[in-house]
Amino acid sequence: MGHNVARIFGERDVAYDLVVRNGMVIDGSGMSRYRADVGVKDGKITHIGRIPNGGAEENIDAEGHIVSPGFVDGHTHMDAQIFWDPLGSCSCYHGITSVVMGNCGFTLAPCRKEEVDYVFRNLERAEDISRDAMLAGIDWAWESFPEYLDVLDDLPKGINYAGYMGHSALRTYVMGERAFAEAATEDELATMANLVKEAVRAGAIGFSSSRSPNHETSDYRPVASRAADWNELATMVRAMGEENAGILELAGEPTGANYERAERYFNGLKDLSVETGRPITFGMFATRAKPQAWRPWFDVLNQAADEGGRLFVQVHSRALSVLLSFETTTPFDNFEMWRDIRALPLDEQMAAFRDPETKAKLIKIASTPHNGPKAIGTEARPPDWDWLFHMDSVDGPNPSMADVARQRGVSPVEAMIDLALEHDFKTFFRQPIANEDQDQALEMMKHPRSVVTFSDSGAHVSQIMDSSLQTHIFSHWVREKQAFTLEEAVRLVTYDTATHWGFHDRGLVREGMAADLVVFDPNTIGARMPEVVTDLPASARRLKQTANGINATIVNGQVLLRDNQPTGNTPGRLIRGPLARQ
Repeated sequence: MGHNVARIFGERDVAYDLVVRNGMVIDGSGMSRYRADVGVKDGKITHIGRIPNGGAEENIDAEGHIVSPGFVDGHTHMDAQIFWDPLGSCSCYHGITSVVMGNCGFTLAPCRKEEVDYVFRNLERAEDISRDAMLAGIDWAWESFPEYLDVLDDLPKGINYAGYMGHSALRTYVMGERAFAEAATEDELATMANLVKEAVRAGAIGFSSSRSPNHETSDYRPVASRAADWNELATMVRAMGEENAGILELAGEPTGANYERAERYFNGLKDLSVETGRPITFGMFATRAKPQAWRPWFDVLNQAADEGGRLFVQVHSRALSVLLSFETTTPFDNFEMWRDIRALPLDEQMAAFRDPETKAKLIKIASTPHNGPKAIGTEARPPDWDWLFHMDSVDGPNPSMADVARQRGVSPVEAMIDLALEHDFKTFFRQPIANEDQDQALEMMKHPRSVVTFSDSGAHVSQIMDSSLQTHIFSHWVREKQAFTLEEAVRLVTYDTATHWGFHDRGLVREGMAADLVVFDPNTIGARMPEVVTDLPASARRLKQTANGINATIVNGQVLLRDNQPTGNTPGRLIRGPLARQ
């Protein structure tokens, strides 16, 4: 026996692909940190403890750093981006090693190649994903959802991806143009249910849908899933129940001030989860217009658990803000005269805004109400100047444009133009549209049935930049506000998210687990200022944001990023659902 033990420990002293040395391990469970080396072989964590020097192909010195599991994001829209961006940005820059995509019913499968306009129509406005970029960047090589997963399997990937089958794509595949306005027939319902089962068996993480008025097509109609009645949605969830696999993710329908309607909706979700045994998840924000509206629906989460169902809510770590800039979008881009000038190259725009006569006309036009299409989702909207902020730093607090205008003795519109010109258009204005009250945001984060996720990474690429919501937790809620311990914060974005989506080999630093790791400095981790880049296919623009304080991001045992710089490795994998793993 002694010989066997010696042989085992002898093997542990050598033959590591990677050793992360001298770090403080925060393992994701919430347990206190401890000092240890972490040895990796064949993509798995094989030893945690003291590892003698030598015997590793690659070493990372984590002295003064935390070694944690890779962060997991349960709400992204990277379905199109994965085809042209093997890295997984901007999520990867913020310690994310695994994501769930295909949320809100928006996926690229099932879909026939000749009918791609259907999925583009659903994605283009609702998720602000450029049609030109999708046309240029996606090589369509599938029709069914299982075929789509096989294509994803073969793509080079920096991080790990799991995906839902989306209701809007499913509806247009089965119903064609009728999907945007009509109810499904019984035969169409049966066909859709069978396709959901097929997708879940092939590895879909579940089924997603939207009933949100914020989700419209590029021609200002409801996306396809919004034409479905409750019975259709329930039929798809029951189909997953028959397979005993799959999660329902749902972008919620409007509740407004109608409490009875909201009560029916959330109780309907509860009853559906109890009936089918399927977990159901949805996002929720507080808003200053209805500051306490979220509170009673959190109680339904506990009621579901008492009755044998499972609901969990996705929450954000800060205000949900639209980032406005003259490089991307302002609230006035569709106004008279503004529209023509904003279509010019940026240097010509700057010249026009600097002309006193033109500037005066633009200020006057922007100071009058606009009767154009109403903003939805994360689109820019007419400003409440007390709630539009000059984003002069990433951490804030940022001054309101009302205050800036008072200090300068000009109108808020003129102050906004002047600030943009002073920075050669390279400055942002932050427009919160939800979670304005950070006390309520924190209360939601601390609820035992919430999950802190919801970056929307891959969508709204020129409108929001929430791929950094995880690093914001560490810089703001841990370091500045001390609302969470470091151990609590790591658990929020690792074990909690991984477990809710069934990634049971990730989210913990444990021997035998997948070697997804983040090495970071707790004293400096945090987001950098965003910037506007035009690196998408067809030169489409997007917001990009990297981070400070992350020494290394490791995916499946390979270093993806060192000091936020790509190594060239593409170790990411497709994470298939439980039926495909059997």
